[in-house]
Amino acid sequence: MVSVNNVSLLFGSFVLLDEVSFLITRQERIGLTGRNGAGKSTLMKIIAGLQDPTSGSVERPREMSIGYLEQQMKVSDTTSVLEEALTTFTELRSLEQDLTDITREIAERTDYETESYHQLCDRLHVAGERHSLLGGSDYVALTGQTLNGLGFSTSDFDRPTRELSGGWRMRVELAKILLRKPDLILLDEPTNHLDIESILWLESFLETYPGAVILVSHDRTFLDNVTRRTIEISLGKIYDYRVPYTKYTVLRRERREQQTAAYRNQQKMIDDAEKFIDRFRYKPTKAVQVQSKIKQLKKLERIEIEDEDTSAMNIRFSPAPRSGTVVVEADEASKRYGSHLVLDKISLKIERGEKVAFVGRNGEGKTTLARMILGQVDFEGTVKRGHNVDIGYFAQNQDELLNDEMTVFETVDRIAVGDIRTRLRDLLGAFLFHGEDIDKKVKVLSGGERSRLAIVQLLLEPYNLLLLDEPTNHLDIRSKEILKQALIRYDGTLIVVSHDRDFLDGLVNKVYEFRNRKIKTHLGGITEFLRARKIESLRELEKKSPGAAKRSAAAEKKGQAAVKRSVSGEKKGQPVAQGSSATGKRSPVADRKGQPAMQGSSATEKRSPAAAKPVLSYLEKKETERVFRRLQKSVTEVEAQITATEAEIAAMDAKLASGDAAVVSNPVFYSAYEATKQRLDALMQQWEVAHEELENFAAEYMNNNDTV
Repeated sequence: MVSVNNVSLLFGSFVLLDEVSFLITRQERIGLTGRNGAGKSTLMKIIAGLQDPTSGSVERPREMSIGYLEQQMKVSDTTSVLEEALTTFTELRSLEQDLTDITREIAERTDYETESYHQLCDRLHVAGERHSLLGGSDYVALTGQTLNGLGFSTSDFDRPTRELSGGWRMRVELAKILLRKPDLILLDEPTNHLDIESILWLESFLETYPGAVILVSHDRTFLDNVTRRTIEISLGKIYDYRVPYTKYTVLRRERREQQTAAYRNQQKMIDDAEKFIDRFRYKPTKAVQVQSKIKQLKKLERIEIEDEDTSAMNIRFSPAPRSGTVVVEADEASKRYGSHLVLDKISLKIERGEKVAFVGRNGEGKTTLARMILGQVDFEGTVKRGHNVDIGYFAQNQDELLNDEMTVFETVDRIAVGDIRTRLRDLLGAFLFHGEDIDKKVKVLSGGERSRLAIVQLLLEPYNLLLLDEPTNHLDIRSKEILKQALIRYDGTLIVVSHDRDFLDGLVNKVYEFRNRKIKTHLGGITEFLRARKIESLRELEKKSPGAAKRSAAAEKKGQAAVKRSVSGEKKGQPVAQGSSATGKRSPVADRKGQPAMQGSSATEKRSPAAAKPVLSYLEKKETERVFRRLQKSVTEVEAQITATEAEIAAMDAKLASGDAAVVSNPVFYSAYEATKQRLDALMQQWEVAHEELENFAAEYMNNNDTV
């Protein structure tokens, strides 16, 4: 679909891209990776046609459409959120205006037999067909669903875009790209300003998207869930791996080991050749051999290896002074901004040494509670800090609070005290500020570099409570791993507001979920939280859609099952066993034994060894048993309906077999017969979804924990 042919890009004498070539086919899912400054964003701009290469070309079909989301977007400030998103449908809205004008003109005219009147009717027909073909009947609803998926509530649709922050403006642009459905989507850090649920929604959208997708992201889990191919840019060259990100890291390690061995062998050969030349350069008897060695070195293609600093993984936060047992406690705390209630009578207790995460959709009050803990805002109720608690705070805009006129070294030198002053250069080096980097002015640093510098400042003082609000937004994967390892070793109390699942996994041991102005406590890490919410597999994501809270229990089960099938992209109508009934499928009731299949490939293929759940606590076991019984009940109820419907069909079959003329010639009977079979088909699909959900739950929890 798109061919990148020997593309090179030079900035003066610096080679950013060196004869890069690869092919993008339809429905590709490609992750671009490489260290900061490797040329990922530049390559995407070249593919999008926004930047010309120094040499080489990018070939694409003339009719091909491309949607490109840059890291920094400009959104119109003159419209509302919904109106800005609807600008995607320019042709549809133009057709609607044409249809309105033509319909009005036809209604006013009476010359029904004239040629111009007939031409007007033809125009109306053509415009109507085109309008229907482009999805004119549901594009407004589709726009609303997309905005909801990206975190906007229905009440936000009429908000002027000028009131939105940069992150929310980016979501509007992302919505426009997704609604346009281009043949190729280019996404540059799309998850930086998305919460967990919006990221999961975007994952589910991209997984089933019919076009090709290329993305740059520092969210390892997002890359693994979306991409199937990884292209690494290193020293101007590309290395193409037909695997997701995590598998790429394994293959990359193997490649680097091979490269390192080849590099060492080549360096030894070069060193031997140079020694031979130096030793025998002026001996006439060795002139031929010397010239041969010189020519050999000139023709030699030198192996280059990108530097990789592993010493950075050893950094540590300063030892935390001992605090009281209870570090933070809230009791019936509420916060309003004017008439808008953000938090409603919440209570929590965080004890010394705990590492907790605040998660939830944007706007649910995570940052607000952080500021309440810091005492930066007024509120109702009680939020108090424990004895001897000293807080180190990283704000979302912490990088913007740095002094632009100071150098990197001056920024940390002015606040460092004690023995740590002797290790400032090592500390900066650990966060990838090497050599001349420490003399750069803050104003020339990238967003990721500024964030790393702000984190270094936290390392300089002995805090016993770290409160980090989205610390990973601008960090690349390596920098996030450095920070994560340092926080794992940190012996104080940690509160982190983050949407990055990979960063939180293995770091926190308690999750506070913010939803509907309340908070809910989940014991365990982020993986257990996602599993408990049943959104790890992206199959119940639509629970957050408007109106979900108003569904009845039965309707909610049916709706969730439908969403589960549509999001996971499974094929509908697949039989679960062999055999036949009136519909050509085997009834799940025919050989049911009352329990889900606990063994076999269907229960085990979806499990990952790395995702094995640890032994559950008593309360978690009780909750698991409750969920299991509910899932069993759902399966049983559907099976009962299938049994009754099959009995109806059997009775109808008997009437047809009898040859009764009153039945055979009755069209009403046939209509009822077809409707009953369609109802059975729907029930069979509903049973497949419910039974698969029960099997997956059993395989995930019961096999690992023997809870039931």
